[in-house]
Amino acid sequence: MSRDIKYIGMDVHKEATVIAVLNGSGKLVMESIVETKASSILQFIHGLRGELHVTWEEGT
Repeated sequence: MSRDIKYIGMDVHKEATVIAVLNGSGKLVMESIVETKASSILQFIHGLRGELHVTWEEGT
């Protein structure tokens, strides 16, 4: 049985967060820009299925 793995990278800015989703093979399957609010980011992530691995980058 193969697992549906997704890698999620987020580039967090003051107003918006850019999100890229890659599949287990490293292929880009989705890109999105959401408002930088916990509720917006969680809504996006909760819409995804499978084993999720998340990382983010934010500047100072």
